[in-house]
Amino acid sequence: MPYLFGGLVIVNAITLGYYLFVQQPSSTQTIEAAKAEITQPLAFTNSAKHIPPVIGSKD
Repeated sequence: MPYLFGGLVIVNAITLGYYLFVQQPSSTQTIEAAKAEITQPLAFTNSAKHIPPVIGSKD
């Protein structure tokens, strides 16, 4: 029984190492869309024009 458990641990470690270091992840459509959204510049809107005046001002 200890040999079976040890064998399973070794197989698990080999499988984990393969998926972490050897296999390159494939890009899905959602990942590509997120990358394109991140790399494009953001539209800036000046929101300071919409702030109400300070209480007690003459504006």
